[in-house]
Amino acid sequence: MDVGREQAETWASWFRALGDASRIVILNLLATVGRPMSVGEIVDELDLAQSTVSHHLKILGDVGFALVDREATSSWWRVNERCLASFPSAAEVVMGRVPAGVAPWNESPSG
Repeated sequence: MDVGREQAETWASWFRALGDASRIVILNLLATVGRPMSVGEIVDELDLAQSTVSHHLKILGDVGFALVDREATSSWWRVNERCLASFPSAAEVVMGRVPAGVAPWNESPSG
């Protein structure tokens, strides 16, 4: 089964979101730390400016790679576990290694 245009558009947005090294580092941090983190914690951990981290988190959130839980004046960012399961499969389908109909999901990581 071929990749359809709608699915290709979704996957293209995922690849664009990962088109910046800082976003990859932020996503890796969220995936490996194993708990939600505040923007301040991410800033301290990665030595990036707060505005830079916030900008990149918004992009990661827009495509569903990162999720945010808001509590009063605090925002807690975490990796979307579904993206960990979906993204490698999407890359395999795009590269023709797994037929699109065999991929273990039918929707974007954002739901």
